[in-house]
Amino acid sequence: MTRPVGYYVHHQGAGHLQRAIALARALDALGRRCTLMGSFSGLDIAGAPGPVLDLPDDRLDRSFDGQDGADQRPECFHYVPLNHPGIRARMGRIAAWAAEHDPALIIVDVSAEVALLARLLSVPSLVVRLSGTRTDRPHLEAFRAASRLLAPFPEALDGGDVPAWIREKTLYGGFLGGAPVKLAPEEDGRIVVVFGRGGEGGRIEALIAAAAAVPDRAWHVLGPVTGTGSPPDNLNLHGWVTDVRPHLVPASLVVGGAGDGLVTAVAALGKRFLCLPEPRAYDEQGAKADALERLGAAVVHRAWPEAAAWPKLVADGLTLDPGIVRRLAEPDALARTAAAIDALCRDAG
Repeated sequence: MTRPVGYYVHHQGAGHLQRAIALARALDALGRRCTLMGSFSGLDIAGAPGPVLDLPDDRLDRSFDGQDGADQRPECFHYVPLNHPGIRARMGRIAAWAAEHDPALIIVDVSAEVALLARLLSVPSLVVRLSGTRTDRPHLEAFRAASRLLAPFPEALDGGDVPAWIREKTLYGGFLGGAPVKLAPEEDGRIVVVFGRGGEGGRIEALIAAAAAVPDRAWHVLGPVTGTGSPPDNLNLHGWVTDVRPHLVPASLVVGGAGDGLVTAVAALGKRFLCLPEPRAYDEQGAKADALERLGAAVVHRAWPEAAAWPKLVADGLTLDPGIVRRLAEPDALARTAAAIDALCRDAG
């Protein structure tokens, strides 16, 4: 019988889950069953093609940043608070699943602790390596414990401060999106602003100011928005949408952070991109935005712009060659990566 794959999904933001479901579907098409493992409360897992193992929440409070702040924490960990029953149950369920199902591989997206747990369980692991400067001790030990590393971005977007041994261990998967969207309408001049679940969302007052600064364009906003104010006629608030891609198709300019999900969609659709990287641990979004800017694939502004800055930023964004960002998207990236993962599983026996 074909040995299964376990796929641990981090609960910060929706991008990890979207990537996991896309890869799980591609593995399923190769006959490799994949069990998604994570805390899925409030997330849409209807698209998962196989079993789902819902884990107890491990957060201490709502300000969770992936670290526990303890000055006596072992140096190989980011987050190991003591006397937390959720963590105890969480790790126990992963271990019990591995003991019962004898997986060929555990994909870890992302957690230094789960990566090290996989090694302790004697299970080969494929650890997802995100953008940013990740040369701290926990990341390095997780990378060392892994059989291989998976970068969910093209090699052209990798940072220059990555040690050679990490690059050599990395499988560059490219942008790992889901099923292609149907390209129906052509661009109609609109600006589409996207806020993800992993950040603070938008402020209606700032969006009103932006729309007023560029009044000749229709503005469409996807994602959470807070605050009070009456939107002008050219500002349209759509709230949270499960799939942003159909909304991006008619956009002449996309505005948003440098999260994996949005950058993947922008590249796949070949959209001019005004990138506003959000603060993230290890400068994850900042590093990715710098690489996009270096390649000429985006205009980058490292904060929400003041009203007076919008006309020039929009004008600069509209002069971008969309072919540059489109060339970063490989149509076969998902299938190629799934095939490489299946090969790792076969090597495991």
